[in-house]
Amino acid sequence: MLKRERMERIMRAAHQNQLLVTDPCAVFYLIGEWIYPGERFLGLLLRKEEKPVLIINSLFHAEEDDQIETVYYSDTDDITALLARYVKNDEILGVDKILPARFLIPMMERKIASGFELGSEAVDFTRAVKDEEEIALMRKSSDINDRAMALFKRLIHDGVTEREVAAQTMEIYRSLGAEGFSFEPIVAFGKNAADPHHMPDDTVIQEGDAVLFDVGCRYHGYCSDMTRTFFYKKGPTPEAERIYNLVRSANEEAEKMLKPGIPFCDVDKKARDIITEGGYGEYFTHRLGHFIGVEDHEYGDVSQANTRLSEAGNIHSIEPGIYFPEILGCRIEDLVLITEDGYEVLNRYPHDIEIIG
Repeated sequence: MLKRERMERIMRAAHQNQLLVTDPCAVFYLIGEWIYPGERFLGLLLRKEEKPVLIINSLFHAEEDDQIETVYYSDTDDITALLARYVKNDEILGVDKILPARFLIPMMERKIASGFELGSEAVDFTRAVKDEEEIALMRKSSDINDRAMALFKRLIHDGVTEREVAAQTMEIYRSLGAEGFSFEPIVAFGKNAADPHHMPDDTVIQEGDAVLFDVGCRYHGYCSDMTRTFFYKKGPTPEAERIYNLVRSANEEAEKMLKPGIPFCDVDKKARDIITEGGYGEYFTHRLGHFIGVEDHEYGDVSQANTRLSEAGNIHSIEPGIYFPEILGCRIEDLVLITEDGYEVLNRYPHDIEIIG
């Protein structure tokens, strides 16, 4: 069913009177249905003061909705000619950033609109401010992730490999009510944790290893994402403990400054300064956070380059890390919601040093 308030927010933000949305994630955001068109065209045409038009291949199905005009086409139909029936050719058409050239170029050549502009910002900025329905779903998704983390650590035992642990995470998620992964889980033992995007392999756990879980699930289409770093059978070395406590401090101090109106670059700087002053600045190699919602990584981030101000309804990660090659990788990641007067951490799993196994 059409999420009319979301559509209206997008069109108020749009610089064009007509906007073609083709990203399946954005279509889901607007109509509450997942449609995966593969190589075929999928489009939701938004027009100010007019009923939106959903254009979909007849191989797929959309629920009937009297708020939307649904137009089905076959594989032999001319998509450009079909669009020309609904696009006003004397006005500019906004298109989103993922529209394939094989559809866009014929539209431009046939001049179905007076011009074409990138219209993604209106959709991206609207999606960046979650409404109450989305916030409730993301709280639930993060709650499942917290409970899953408590079970994931029990999978670590002598002789187990990263790959074997990762293979068991889906069953745990589904037992807790999740639909599936929001991304493929990262499970990293020992020096592998110093690779921020390490994919699980056949590395066998060793006593004293750091054990990093970067995991997330989906609940009713909405993603969670959290990272915790544990130690297997014995506590960290003095240097590893220092690194862990620096990362924890960077996470918690950055979170404490969150509220509407704070530049995202200042939040990144707060965490980065703590790690730099601790002597490990060169080993914090990525931005502090990313936005999240229907996708694990959505438009918007918490980085040195983003000077935009935070708004109530933003949900993003805070995930400082130190990646010391061949020795240790440590990351602590929470999702946070910007509220009207501050922030709410969506993850409840503690930040304390924890020895498992």
